[in-house]
Amino acid sequence: MVAARLQGVASSPVRDLLALLDRPEVLSFAGGLPAPELFDLDGVRAAFDAVLSGPQARLALQYAPSEGNPALRALIGDRLTARGLPTGPDGLLVTTGSQQALTLVATALVDPGAVVAVEEPTYLAALQCFQLAGARIVTVPGDDDGVDPDALADVVRRHRPALFYTVPTFANPTGRTLPESRRAAVARLADETGLWVVEDDPYGELRYRGAPIPPLASFSARVLHLGSFSKIGAPGLRLGWVRTPASLRPALVVAKQAADLHTSTIDQAAAAAYLAATDLDRHVERLRDAYRERRDAMIGALASTLPEGSRWTDPDGGMFTWVRLPDGRDAAALLPVALAHDVAFVPGAPFYATTPDRATLRLSFTTTTVDEIREGVRRLGVALAQRDAGAEVGTLGVMSGRKPVDSRTRNGQIASGAR
Repeated sequence: MVAARLQGVASSPVRDLLALLDRPEVLSFAGGLPAPELFDLDGVRAAFDAVLSGPQARLALQYAPSEGNPALRALIGDRLTARGLPTGPDGLLVTTGSQQALTLVATALVDPGAVVAVEEPTYLAALQCFQLAGARIVTVPGDDDGVDPDALADVVRRHRPALFYTVPTFANPTGRTLPESRRAAVARLADETGLWVVEDDPYGELRYRGAPIPPLASFSARVLHLGSFSKIGAPGLRLGWVRTPASLRPALVVAKQAADLHTSTIDQAAAAAYLAATDLDRHVERLRDAYRERRDAMIGALASTLPEGSRWTDPDGGMFTWVRLPDGRDAAALLPVALAHDVAFVPGAPFYATTPDRATLRLSFTTTTVDEIREGVRRLGVALAQRDAGAEVGTLGVMSGRKPVDSRTRNGQIASGAR
């Protein structure tokens, strides 16, 4: 019999949907995937060649410390320091993707039955992680600028959560960004109450508009900062990290040892060689230029396609726009019609820990070209019209979900971090 802790953990609808989309004619806005044509294939290949050459090459194939490659941790620390988050190598633990970092934090801080607070909607794999840990999940209301610190204070007072999980910069799924004043307020609350805050930051360097905002972790030592090489490098390397205070480091290292001993030695060594030899800032700027154009194409196409009364976010960065269709529409019911027109998206319901807003859906703009985005949104418009006309195209049993966040409408859009 399957262990009880898995009973309430649903399969990821995004992963399920991706498995269905093997037809090349399908234009997919479903997965939060970086554009593969923008991977620095030559640079990564050269990095692997470098670590597998010379007298030290065999060490790259050996067991390694659980904490991670020292050179890689130093380079990651330098990068975080340059972003306003002073970090030394001893303050970092390298993980097998930032998803593992979140799992290790949950292992260290969340006992079965403990309360975890999350924004709503939130990253659905985080919900899976906390469900697997046996947590009771409570939600924190927010608005177009992210979580409401006063509402978080009320949740902390009433539920005493073990931690609060947030994606404060270009959030998944909404694209919204928490302003600096609110970051400071959340940090003060953490310091005053002893709350642990988990800042998940896979998208922070992908800013297309406006000035950078300091990481939430720069405001308080009660904030654990999770990062990833997946969105600015290559997700296939499965390299992430957690920046942790000294008090939690031993527990996280033990959790890491129990999980997989250490992250791939050769991948860490290659990443360190790559970062040492590559102008990563220049590469990230190329990503920003490409993704900015794609974001603009999607926002423009939505404005001319979605039915009256629709709203959507216009994010300052990241990978996603969050759409709310007019009342009465069900995005999950729309999906089979959209797939019949060779366009895919993720219905919003699975991103909710409580009662879902079924009129919502998430669109990713990074993996498709500008022309593909325009064509895909056109197809989505056709599917919407067909659905509104009452046509049925079967069902797709991969989407399920569970209170919508109130949003102020500005020029037909939910203004997500756009100043």
